[in-house]
Amino acid sequence: MDHFDRLAAAFADRAGVTIGEGRGFGNGTLQASGRIFAMRNAAGLALKLPAGRVAALLAAGGGLPFDAGKGRPMKEWVIVPWRSREASQALAEEALAFVGTVPGR
Repeated sequence: MDHFDRLAAAFADRAGVTIGEGRGFGNGTLQASGRIFAMRNAAGLALKLPAGRVAALLAAGGGLPFDAGKGRPMKEWVIVPWRSREASQALAEEALAFVGTVPGR
């Protein structure tokens, strides 16, 4: 079981949260009502957070820009290196709360 699998297990019983499995886009994701809030990334954990929080993590050296292969960073996404289970889960909790407050796009 890798870091993402352990994190996903912590969210497995949450109402409205699904774990993307299988093949293609959505694999290795945590979703709330169909909206991705965290996903597996080769460099760590990609999280959807408020732009200000992303900027703070980047400024503090606690994260890397996420560009989804488009060549420019996405302002509401950041990649954080795997940390302790508690730290990674706390950031994922922030992302879940944020996705729940952002109107559907």
